[in-house]
Amino acid sequence: MKNRPLFLLGLFLAVLTSWAGFVLGSHGQLGSLTPFFDEADGQSHPARLPGLAARGQLVYADLGCVACHTQQVRRPGFGNDQARGWGERQSVARDYIFHAQPQLGASRLGPDLMNLAGRNPQAASADDLHRLLYTGSAAHPAFPFLYETREIAGESSRHAVRLTGTTAPKAGSEVVATERAQTLVAYLLNVNTGFEFPEARPLPAKSAASPEATK
Repeated sequence: MKNRPLFLLGLFLAVLTSWAGFVLGSHGQLGSLTPFFDEADGQSHPARLPGLAARGQLVYADLGCVACHTQQVRRPGFGNDQARGWGERQSVARDYIFHAQPQLGASRLGPDLMNLAGRNPQAASADDLHRLLYTGSAAHPAFPFLYETREIAGESSRHAVRLTGTTAPKAGSEVVATERAQTLVAYLLNVNTGFEFPEARPLPAKSAASPEATK
C-alpha cells in the first residue's frame, strides 16, 4: 500500500481526536464543577466532608462496599429509588465533587447509600451501624476485624459497641470500634444529598400534541 504511512497517521489522529473529545472534554465539563451557592440560606452545596468522614470514604472503598451498595439515586422513570426512600431527587455530577473516589456501583444487593444521612433519623444511627458491621445479618457480612475486644479498665470506652444477647462480650470486657470503624460510620452518617441542585430537577415532559414534540 503506497499510502500506508498516511493511512496510519490518519487513523492515529482519528483515535487521538476521539479520545481527546471523550476524556478531556468530559474532564473539562465535569472537572470544573464548583459548589452551588444558595442565596436563600447563604451556604454553598455540597459541603466538604469533615476530616473523620473523609477518611471513612477511603475505608468504604477499601472494604469493597460498592460491590453491594450503589451511590446513585436514579430519576423517576428509571427506577423506584425515590419511592424506596433512598433520595428525594436524582443524583447529579455536582454531588460527587468532594468525593475522592466516587463509589457509583453497578449492583444493589443492599440499599443505595448516597443519601443515608438525609433519610429518616430512625433509619440509621451510629449504634445501629456499628452493630451491623460487627455482627452482620442474614443479608450483610460481618466485619469483626474493624473492632477490638478489650478488658474494661476503669470506665468503659466511649467507642464501645452496645451489644446484647449472644453477641455481647463476656463480663468485664467490651467491644471497641477501631479508628477504621469510626471513620466508616462517620462517613455514612455524613452522606447527605438533601439540597436540590437546579440540574437535578427533571425536565418537564413535552406534550405529544405540541409542535416541539414532533421536531
